Amino acid sequence: MGAMASVNQGRVDGRARETTETRLLALFARLVIAVGFLSSVADRFGLWGPAGSARVAWGNWNNFVAFTAVLNFFLPHWSAPILAVVVTISESSLGILLISGLWLRWTSALSAALLYLFAVAMSLALGLKPPLDYSVYSAAAAAALLFASAGKRGD
Repeated sequence: MGAMASVNQGRVDGRARETTETRLLALFARLVIAVGFLSSVADRFGLWGPAGSARVAWGNWNNFVAFTAVLNFFLPHWSAPILAVVVTISESSLGILLISGLWLRWTSALSAALLYLFAVAMSLALGLKPPLDYSVYSAAAAAALLFASAGKRGD
């Protein structure tokens, strides 16, 4: 009887550890994806430095809109400023929601979709190497795993 209780206790302890590990990894993924979104938004408003500075992608709104037009070459040119605003609002909102943990299942799904669309647009416009180098597909996969994890926990 004692051996059976010991085995069962090991299973319970293992599940508790797995749950703790899973929750910590999900929190880490949420924060990393959120910070990535918010850092990108900060860059397009020059908060990481002016255009042309080291480690600055855009440095201002106009450069970001121009990059948006390049990635979305298949859309009318006039749509780039509108798409830039939509993406900026989306990334800001999703970043804040990921940090806060609100509506985690929906937030994760929308984050995965946004990142996947970005990766595909980058691949079409710039080739496969840039989205791989910037780990955009990896971030999309992490957001998709968050979605799957949130569904299991009922978030």
